[in-house]
Amino acid sequence: MDARSVAPRQRSASWKLAAGADSSTQGIVATGFGSLPTGRALFLELGAPDQPWRNGGKWLVSLNAIAPITAAVPPSKHGEQRTARHAAAIAFTWTGLQRMGLPETALASFSRPFREGMMQTDRLRRLDDRRGGVWRGTVLDGGPRWSANTSSAAPPPPPPAAFDVARDREDETVRTPITVHAILLLYTEDEASARALETRVTAELGGQGIRAVLRRELLLDLEHDGVSREFFGFADGLSQPAPYDERGAVTLDGKLVVEPDPIHGVPLGEFLMGYVNGHGEKAPGPVVPGDLNGTKDPRPVNAGLEPSAEAQGFYDLGLNSSYMVVRELEQDVAAFWKNMDENAAAMRARDPVHADHITADWLAERIVGRDKDGHLLCPGGKMKADANNLPDSNYLFHERDPHGVGCPLGSHVRRANPRDTLAPSEKERQTLLDAANNHRILRRGRKFGPEVDDPRTDDGKERGLLFICLNTDIARQFEFVQQTWLLNSDFATLFGEVDPLIGSDGRMTIAEQPLRRTVHVRTFVKMAGGDYFFLPSLPALRYLEML
Repeated sequence: MDARSVAPRQRSASWKLAAGADSSTQGIVATGFGSLPTGRALFLELGAPDQPWRNGGKWLVSLNAIAPITAAVPPSKHGEQRTARHAAAIAFTWTGLQRMGLPETALASFSRPFREGMMQTDRLRRLDDRRGGVWRGTVLDGGPRWSANTSSAAPPPPPPAAFDVARDREDETVRTPITVHAILLLYTEDEASARALETRVTAELGGQGIRAVLRRELLLDLEHDGVSREFFGFADGLSQPAPYDERGAVTLDGKLVVEPDPIHGVPLGEFLMGYVNGHGEKAPGPVVPGDLNGTKDPRPVNAGLEPSAEAQGFYDLGLNSSYMVVRELEQDVAAFWKNMDENAAAMRARDPVHADHITADWLAERIVGRDKDGHLLCPGGKMKADANNLPDSNYLFHERDPHGVGCPLGSHVRRANPRDTLAPSEKERQTLLDAANNHRILRRGRKFGPEVDDPRTDDGKERGLLFICLNTDIARQFEFVQQTWLLNSDFATLFGEVDPLIGSDGRMTIAEQPLRRTVHVRTFVKMAGGDYFFLPSLPALRYLEML
């Protein structure tokens, strides 16, 4: 791992939610809690699997007394901002909401991907996790450890609509050894604080029959302005979307952001339900009934939920909520760098005259698409730093590097957000950029596990990235990015190639002038578990407490 450090620099401005929305939204939406570098991810199971759960959501009251779920409004004292010592976020799987007793009509109002869960057969196929009843090489040997195990609990899906893919019935009950009903994310100042908070939380929840069936130690070794290094040694957390809202729900430097940033602008409704999304519609969300068995239910009003504008007699559970995608991705650091060493040596041996510049770092940078400090590769070198001396993310591929001579067409960076890469000509650039931004996700992940002492020695320890992203349309955003960009073997005029960083074994093309080189990359990242979660607003969370 690259051990170089980057001196702290003055932070650039970051977007915030405007007054009203900020106090109703979980803080993880608008911030990565960068001032709190350590923490825990606790995967919770509500009660014994073979026993009914009778405590509803009342346990959330006790949890909130120990680790209050943090709102997007910054904590203040006497009108002045102060730094919080810890923060928390919580999200629930479909089986978790069902187990807590959310009414059936409410459960049915969630989106289809959430109701089915990540382990549903068709969803596994489009994510390229499982095909023909066999786990792919990009999944942990033996299959993932954990999921919501939704398939056996969810009601049968409705008949497919006109544009739905045909359903695959060969394996409808993929199950994992561990069932997760909720994920609790704790963020703290240091490791001692993380241990102490985890101990208090697990003791309190354990007394109520709730187990942390899996835990991960989170780490954010922040170097500058939200940028840290993942375990392969590359700067991470770059090129996030810039939300805006035409009705004034987003601010930047204290000013309302009602128009899109020319490159990164994405409507707030792509990340928060109840706001206008990229299709000019309010992002839909779940609702809860105002009457139960003919009797008025006071809980929606007492929790602060607003009446639904679309469903008469129901209340809006989705407003200021989001869907959270979580995937535990284990990284084999030693295998990655061993593969880079072997490929670099083979290239120099085949072409001793023109390949003497090829090193393991050179290859790794082209797999990622950036250098280790996060600067985009370009023809002849790399992009210069921005005005804050940080990696510049304000670029378009079509004008800077249309043929991928600097940043390869199949690199991870280019696939994860192609911007205007796919435009066939100059006149289609804006259209393709707008289309790409309709699939953006808001990343909130952190790495887990111990730091690497020697990147070329396998120490046998588990480490990787707890991938977390927020979106309001799982199929159009997260699943689209995974299927159509990252793991599309015909992406951007390529053939038979997938993402070289997170994809399966295969070749990658690296364009050089006048040569074109190919390199065989192996599988370095494996999915160890994952599922779809509902990240409730603060009023929605209060409603869940009353179940």
